[in-house]
Amino acid sequence: MEFRKKEFKYRGKTLEELNKLEVREFASLLQARQRRTALRNFQDIENFLSRAKKKIESGKKVRTHKRDIVIIPQMVGMQIQVYNGKEFVMFNVVEEMLGHKLGEFAPTRAKAKHTKSGVGSTKGSKTKTKK
Repeated sequence: MEFRKKEFKYRGKTLEELNKLEVREFASLLQARQRRTALRNFQDIENFLSRAKKKIESGKKVRTHKRDIVIIPQMVGMQIQVYNGKEFVMFNVVEEMLGHKLGEFAPTRAKAKHTKSGVGSTKGSKTKTKK
Protein backbone atom coordinates (compact mmCIF):
# COMPACT_ATOMS: atom_id res chain seq x y z
CA MET A 1 0.00 0.00 0.00
CA GLU A 2 1.43 3.33 -1.03
CA PHE A 3 0.59 6.52 0.83
CA ARG A 4 0.78 9.86 -0.90
CA LYS A 5 0.78 13.18 0.83
CA LYS A 6 -2.21 15.21 -0.26
CA GLU A 7 -1.24 18.34 -2.18
CA PHE A 8 -1.82 21.46 -0.12
CA LYS A 9 -4.34 23.94 -1.49
CA TYR A 10 -5.63 27.15 0.06
CA ARG A 11 -8.94 28.31 -1.41
CA GLY A 12 -8.26 26.17 -4.47
CA LYS A 13 -4.76 27.52 -5.14
CA THR A 14 -1.47 25.69 -4.70
CA LEU A 15 1.41 27.11 -2.68
CA GLU A 16 3.33 27.99 -5.86
CA GLU A 17 0.37 30.03 -7.15
CA LEU A 18 -0.01 31.73 -3.77
CA ASN A 19 3.69 32.68 -3.65
CA LYS A 20 3.26 34.68 -6.87
CA LEU A 21 0.55 36.86 -5.30
CA GLU A 22 1.25 40.15 -3.55
CA VAL A 23 0.04 40.73 0.01
CA ARG A 24 -3.07 42.62 -1.08
CA GLU A 25 -3.97 40.00 -3.68
CA PHE A 26 -3.54 37.22 -1.10
CA ALA A 27 -5.70 39.21 1.33
CA SER A 28 -8.66 38.82 -1.02
CA LEU A 29 -8.55 35.05 -0.32
CA LEU A 30 -8.64 35.46 3.47
CA GLN A 31 -11.65 35.50 5.76
CA ALA A 32 -13.11 38.86 6.77
CA ARG A 33 -11.16 39.61 9.97
CA GLN A 34 -7.80 38.49 8.58
CA ARG A 35 -8.46 40.28 5.27
CA ARG A 36 -9.19 43.53 7.09
CA THR A 37 -6.02 43.21 9.18
CA ALA A 38 -3.87 42.32 6.17
CA LEU A 39 -5.20 45.20 4.07
CA ARG A 40 -4.71 47.72 6.86
CA ASN A 41 -1.19 46.51 7.70
CA PHE A 42 0.08 45.32 4.31
CA GLN A 43 3.03 47.73 4.52
CA ASP A 44 4.07 46.29 7.91
CA ILE A 45 3.80 42.75 6.53
CA GLU A 46 5.94 43.61 3.49
CA ASN A 47 8.55 45.34 5.70
CA PHE A 48 8.64 42.36 8.06
CA LEU A 49 9.07 39.97 5.14
CA SER A 50 11.94 41.94 3.59
CA ARG A 51 13.74 42.22 6.96
CA ALA A 52 13.19 38.52 7.67
CA LYS A 53 14.66 37.50 4.30
CA LYS A 54 17.74 39.67 4.93
CA LYS A 55 18.24 38.09 8.36
CA ILE A 56 17.88 34.57 6.96
CA GLU A 57 20.43 35.31 4.22
CA SER A 58 22.93 36.62 6.78
CA GLY A 59 22.36 33.57 9.00
CA LYS A 60 20.63 35.38 11.85
CA LYS A 61 17.46 34.32 13.66
CA VAL A 62 14.19 36.04 12.80
CA ARG A 63 12.90 37.54 16.05
CA THR A 64 9.93 39.84 16.41
CA HIS A 65 7.60 41.49 18.87
CA LYS A 66 4.93 41.99 16.20
CA ARG A 67 2.29 39.43 17.11
CA ASP A 68 -0.37 40.92 14.81
CA ILE A 69 1.38 40.12 11.50
CA VAL A 70 -0.77 37.88 9.28
CA ILE A 71 1.09 34.83 7.93
CA ILE A 72 1.37 34.97 4.13
CA PRO A 73 2.60 32.29 1.68
CA GLN A 74 6.10 33.80 1.39
CA MET A 75 6.67 33.03 5.09
CA VAL A 76 6.08 29.29 4.72
CA GLY A 77 9.22 27.38 5.69
CA MET A 78 10.68 30.16 7.86
CA GLN A 79 11.68 29.69 11.48
CA ILE A 80 10.32 32.66 13.41
CA GLN A 81 10.71 33.59 17.06
CA VAL A 82 7.81 35.62 18.49
CA TYR A 83 7.91 37.37 21.85
CA ASN A 84 5.22 36.24 24.29
CA GLY A 85 5.92 38.82 27.01
CA LYS A 86 8.61 36.79 28.73
CA GLU A 87 10.66 34.99 26.09
CA PHE A 88 10.87 34.34 22.36
CA VAL A 89 8.91 31.26 21.25
CA MET A 90 10.28 29.58 18.12
CA PHE A 91 8.13 27.80 15.56
CA ASN A 92 8.32 26.72 11.93
CA VAL A 93 5.74 28.25 9.61
CA VAL A 94 3.80 25.55 7.71
CA GLU A 95 1.07 25.77 5.08
CA GLU A 96 -1.79 25.27 7.53
CA MET A 97 -0.84 28.52 9.33
CA LEU A 98 -1.74 30.75 6.35
CA GLY A 99 -4.09 33.55 7.36
CA HIS A 100 -3.38 33.21 11.08
CA LYS A 101 -1.43 35.75 13.11
CA LEU A 102 2.06 35.18 14.52
CA GLY A 103 0.84 35.73 18.07
CA GLU A 104 -1.47 32.71 17.89
CA PHE A 105 1.56 30.42 17.98
CA ALA A 106 3.28 32.06 20.97
CA PRO A 107 0.86 31.76 23.90
CA THR A 108 1.13 34.53 26.50
CA ARG A 109 -0.42 32.60 29.36
CA ALA A 110 1.11 29.46 30.81
CA LYS A 111 -1.04 26.43 31.48
CA ALA A 112 -2.09 26.25 35.13
CA LYS A 113 -0.17 23.65 37.09
CA HIS A 114 -2.33 22.35 39.90
CA THR A 115 -0.08 20.99 42.60
CA LYS A 116 -0.49 20.76 46.34
CA SER A 117 -1.21 24.01 48.17
CA GLY A 118 1.64 26.14 49.49
CA VAL A 119 2.29 27.50 52.99
CA GLY A 120 -0.39 29.98 54.03
CA SER A 121 -2.95 28.92 51.46
CA THR A 122 -5.04 26.89 53.89
CA LYS A 123 -6.14 27.62 57.43
CA GLY A 124 -4.27 24.63 58.79
CA SER A 125 -0.91 25.75 57.44
CA LYS A 126 -1.12 29.31 58.83
CA THR A 127 -1.11 28.52 62.51
CA LYS A 128 0.65 25.64 64.09
CA THR A 129 -1.11 24.43 67.15
CA LYS A 130 0.90 22.84 69.92
CA LYS A 131 -0.56 19.89 71.71
